[in-house]
Amino acid sequence: MATPEFVLALREKIGTAPLPLVGVTAIVFRDEKVLIGRRADNGSWQPVSGIVDPGEEPADAAVRECREEAGIVVRATRLAAVQQIPRIEYANGDQVDYLDLVFRCDWVSGEPHPADGELTDVGWFGLGELVDVDQTHVRKIALAIAEDDPASFAGGR
Repeated sequence: MATPEFVLALREKIGTAPLPLVGVTAIVFRDEKVLIGRRADNGSWQPVSGIVDPGEEPADAAVRECREEAGIVVRATRLAAVQQIPRIEYANGDQVDYLDLVFRCDWVSGEPHPADGELTDVGWFGLGELVDVDQTHVRKIALAIAEDDPASFAGGR
């Protein structure tokens, strides 16, 4: 599902004005590899991500997005980062301010495949194979790897 129904309902009321939303990014590990997919809308390679539904627990949203987009079952093990993403303006003019909650997740079962059309390709990649992944996503992966290193939180403060 590309745009959740609750977002479409809000857009009917506010048009293209900036809409604050909570998003999740799932950094999924299986052995020494990370799950990366190619987005259908813009062709970029990145971890699975999506929007938290009203009333949904964010960790549950990360798990749901992995099932919906990549057809795999994961377990969210910890929150790795919280960040405000710079405003995004989509081709139709809609503006969104995402608060992104990045979860470290462990693979449980299933083989990744483009399950709902949001990804055109998805698979497991070694850390040295992330050359086509934008640095903002590489940073999220690094934070998920960092475990509970205090220097990885709040800019190392």
